[in-house]
This record gives sequence, structure tokens and C-alpha cells, in this order.
Amino acid sequence: MRKLISLVVALVALLVPGVVSVGSAVGATTACSYTNWVQGQWYVTGNIVKFEGSYYIAEYDNPGYSPTVSTWYWDPYNCDGGSTSGFPVSESLFNQMFPNRNSFYTYSGLTTAISAYPGFANTGDDTTKKREAAAFLANVNHETGGLVYIKEINEANYPTYCHPELPYGCPAGPNAYYGRGPIQLSHNFNYKAASDALGLPLLTNPWLVEQDSAVSWKTALWFWNTQTGAGTMTAHNAMVNNQGFGQTIRTINGSIECNGGNPAQVEARVSAYRRFTGLLGVTPGDNLYC
Repeated sequence: MRKLISLVVALVALLVPGVVSVGSAVGATTACSYTNWVQGQWYVTGNIVKFEGSYYIAEYDNPGYSPTVSTWYWDPYNCDGGSTSGFPVSESLFNQMFPNRNSFYTYSGLTTAISAYPGFANTGDDTTKKREAAAFLANVNHETGGLVYIKEINEANYPTYCHPELPYGCPAGPNAYYGRGPIQLSHNFNYKAASDALGLPLLTNPWLVEQDSAVSWKTALWFWNTQTGAGTMTAHNAMVNNQGFGQTIRTINGSIECNGGNPAQVEARVSAYRRFTGLLGVTPGDNLYC
């Protein structure tokens, strides 16, 4: 795959002047010399640009979208020829954690999505980073039955997620905003908020979350890193500020599971978290329950 990208970039350098420097093929040098991103200029998959002191590679064709706003279209790029994520879980360990996962939930989709939230599992010391990665994956494991389910099983719930009284309504239809993805994004207001944050048309095309692995992972990371949900803090802040795994459960499912709401569900999440931290070689820390 990397060789294919190298060929694409080399061809683009010849066919699209000013997009990449001639002779600077992917992985061929340790010093980046790519040209600055230009707003409104058309970029094709494989183009590499410099933006605000960092480098980005186009994951999809786009008409000059910002690399740090429209993160679906761009990935951070390093001069050794690869995307960056800093994620402490290797692909082999990911596969060990989810032996029965649906092929839709790819490791590459996850690492691509992480570029939208570079602080995720990359804040604090190594133990904190690994605990956050384990906490995220443990909750994802619970929400999807081990990364098996892409969308909500109970179709009877689908109409309850449309709130037509909101100004933007339900343009994709009254039954379109059911749970999807690793943290089961649901309700039209969440699709609207995630759409705005990620620069994706999720309100009008919520099916992207069940069709594109990176998009699906990005919605989960959007919630994890930016939403307090039913709690008082984001799940990311709970882990990096040593508030404990229990606070991530509260953020995701609040009183439905916490305060004795459903102790068996809480126990299942904690069990997965203990297992994943063990695989990563760190202790789970305190405050595991909510």
C-alpha cells in the first residue's frame, strides 16, 4: 500500500504543479519539502501539504478543505513516510482484543480517526496513555458486543431518535438517527453536533457512520474527547485527570447503569477494562465503578 501511495504522489508531482515537490516521493527522504496548503485549490488523494508548520496527506480528493478542520479528508503525515497516531495499542494487540470483530471496524480506520484528536491516548505519562486507550476500547467493546455490531439491533427504537422540533429537524428521515458506530452515535442532535465538529455531512447522510470505518471511529472519538454526555466531564478528561474508569461509564450511560442502575452492565465494562489494561501491561487504577 505504501508503495502504491508513493507512485500516486510521484505522478501527482508531475501532473499537478505546486502540490508536492518534484523528487520528494513518500518515504524517500527524511526532510519534508512540500508546498504550503492553499485554500480553494483542488487536492487529490496522496497530495502532501504543509499547514501551520505540520504536514498532511490527503486521504480523499477535496476542494482545498482545511487539514485541521476537515479531518476526514486529511491525515497528519511524517517525513518517514507514514501517518501519525501515537496510539499505544498495536494492530496485533487490537486483533487480540477483538478476535471476533466485524471486518468493518478496521485498525487503520481507528488510527486514521485518531488524527482528528491527537491528544487522545497521547496525554500524560505512558501509564495514563495506555489506561485511556484501554478505557476507550473497553467501552467500545461493550457498546458493540466486541466490535461486532455496526448499528443498533432494535429497530423499534429508531423513530425515537428524531426530534423534529429542533431547527434543523431530521432531513435524512424520521427513522435515520439510530445508534451507529463504536459508541452508537444516536439522536439527530448528536449527528448535527458531530457533523459540525468533524466537517462531515452526518445530519443529511447519517449512513456514513455505518459505511466508512474512519468516519465511524471519528464519531466515537468525537464523543469521547468532547462530550460530557450524562456525566460532568468528558471521558478523555476523566482518564487524563485520574478520575477513573467509572467516570467514563457515567459519561456514556449515566444513571441507566450508574448508582445501581444496572450493576451487571457496569461489571461487564470494568471486566473488559481490566483485561485490556492487563494486555497493555499497566494497572487499571482507582475508581473503576460509578
